[in-house]
Formats: sequence, C-alpha cells, structure tokens
Amino acid sequence: MIQSNVVITGASSGIGQSCAEIFAENGSDLVLWARRTDKLVDLAEALKSRYGISVICQTVDVRDNAAVVSAVQSLPKSLQSPDVLINNAGLSRGLQPLQEGSLQDWEEMIDTNVKGLLYVSRAFLPGMIARGKGLVVNIASIAGRQAYRGGNVYSATKAAVKMLSDSLQIDLNGTGVRTCNIDPGLVETEFSEVRFHGDVERAAKVYTGYEPLVGRDIAECVLFAATRPAHVSIQDILITPTAQATPTVVHKEV
Repeated sequence: MIQSNVVITGASSGIGQSCAEIFAENGSDLVLWARRTDKLVDLAEALKSRYGISVICQTVDVRDNAAVVSAVQSLPKSLQSPDVLINNAGLSRGLQPLQEGSLQDWEEMIDTNVKGLLYVSRAFLPGMIARGKGLVVNIASIAGRQAYRGGNVYSATKAAVKMLSDSLQIDLNGTGVRTCNIDPGLVETEFSEVRFHGDVERAAKVYTGYEPLVGRDIAECVLFAATRPAHVSIQDILITPTAQATPTVVHKEV
C-alpha cells in the first residue's frame, strides 16, 4: 500500500482508467479529470466502494487553460500539489498524408496532446516544487520516436511530449520533483476508434492477429516509477507488445 494523492487526466477510459484502478488498489486518493462526466462518476463510485479511497471527479477539457486553472484552484490545498501527476489526456485523429490532412484534426491533437499537457503541468508544478517532491508522468508514444505513414501531426505532438519530458528533467533538477516519460506501443483502448472517428470495424483490425498491450500494462509502469525511492528517477520507458518492433513493424498471425 502507498499513501499518495494522484491526479490523472483523461481518466474516463483506457490507460487513464487503468492508472486510476491500479493506484486505487494501492491505497491512493485520486483526482480524476475527463470530459465525459458520466463515465468518470461511474469509475469513481466503483473505486470508492471497492477500495475505500477518496476520489474527486472534475469535468475538465485540458485544451481550456482557464478551466484547468479553475479546476486546480477549486481543489483542497493538499491536492493542488499532488504526489503524482499523470498527464494522460491525448488522442490521435486520421491517417491522411499531410497534404490531405484535416485542420480540425490537427488543432484537436495539438491542443490536447501538447498545449493541454503544458496547461496542466504549469498549473500543478509550482505547488509540487514548493513541497519539494512529486512525480510528473507524461504518456507519450512510440510514434514520437519514429515517423510512419499517415502519422505526421500525431507523431509530431508525441515527439513534443517526449522533448517536454526531457526539458522537465532539466527544469526540475534540484527541486525534488521527478519526471517520467512513457512511450507505449500498440495498446488496445478506444485510441483507434477515436482516430477513425468512430469506425469500430476499422479500429478493431488494428489489434487483430497478435496480442496488443492493454491499459493495465502501462499503468503498472506508472506505478513502478511512482514507487521508487526518492533518490531513484525512472526517466524514460518504451513499452511495446512483443509482436511490435517499430510503429509499423508488427508480426501478425493472420
């Protein structure tokens, strides 16, 4: 069991939900952020009932800096400087070549994956630094390490997340606050369904013929980084299914 306060963005499904579950299992109190209030509340009630922890739900769109700041300021002082901040909110849209790309898709990815992470980090970090401890976990992607056909803007946003994580290693050096960047490969969540704008059949094909990662696999990496002694910093993790070698090289049986 660990005694900690954990803030998770994008907590209503996928990796964020799995992080909420694994930290709840280990006795942490949670602040859960997402845009889908109903799913957030259902998750919170289940975790409170099962583990007897405290859970605060806040409906927050990380693309809205004013909403982010307001949400942080409305929290009890002790939760404005969490032990663990998990910047998980993010998404991908489309697989078109750059010259055929949708500006709306680009703006949604950039505003969520990059600007949203910046807004959330800027709002919480001063309090964490004042306490002299804490961990920021940024969920990036293998796509930020290597380009692939149709990945263009999504890959660029996740490369930005990786660079922001690297920069935080420098900016936070000496403060006692640690940073961990996690680059998942193929994880079976709502990710592909969102990318393909609700095309469930096309999304399902992404995960057929091999065993993909699940949200729990990533959550276990987050928990591991969060439970290291204060003098140990897990700076960077790349995790893929065994079947995956690169963003596009995946061994499939069918």
